[in-house]
Amino acid sequence: MTPTITAFERSPDRGKGQARDMRVRWALEEVRQPYDVRLLSFRQMKEPAHLALQPFGQIPTYEEDDLVLFETGAIVLHIAERHPGLLPQDINARARAISWMFCAVNTIEAPILELQVAKFAEANESRAAQRMPLVKDRIRDRLGPLSTRLGDAEWLDGGFSAGDVMMVTVLRRLNVSGLLEEYPNLAAYVARGEARPAFKRAYEAQFAVFKATEDE
Repeated sequence: MTPTITAFERSPDRGKGQARDMRVRWALEEVRQPYDVRLLSFRQMKEPAHLALQPFGQIPTYEEDDLVLFETGAIVLHIAERHPGLLPQDINARARAISWMFCAVNTIEAPILELQVAKFAEANESRAAQRMPLVKDRIRDRLGPLSTRLGDAEWLDGGFSAGDVMMVTVLRRLNVSGLLEEYPNLAAYVARGEARPAFKRAYEAQFAVFKATEDE
């Protein structure tokens, strides 16, 4: 059965590939797995039908036969375990790739999301300006060790893996902040991810949704 994922009907990022369904699209494109997309409005995301799939009313979800998943890390891991190409065969290398997946969403993404909250949700609050430097320093506390660990390597641990799918999509959230440019090897790492044909296909598919809604 062709899996179905859910995505924003009108993405807040205006088609820039920041919405989390991008991670799932990219993983599916890497393993050449066709998929269907069900677009949801913000209202539909909070309705019972979707809450039965995603109890927090978010996207994406993943449906395949009688399996329903939410949380992008879990979805990408499922895809990687079912299809060759995103996890190494060696058991230790495989475990390390999965560790990088957890690192991306737990260690790296958390302060990046805090920056987005301070920049947008709290922009009109007086304490936002005071918080910004502190939040950015917390991000640097994560990017510095990541940059050191990556060094001159092409990918996080040997060949390209699901760990890189998750990490690149998390780091892309810093594209307009200027923080990523402070670490040239990380900026180059993200650029390598964006240059992959599968990433480009996923990006174009997500952007097409934005264009279609803009043209209405």
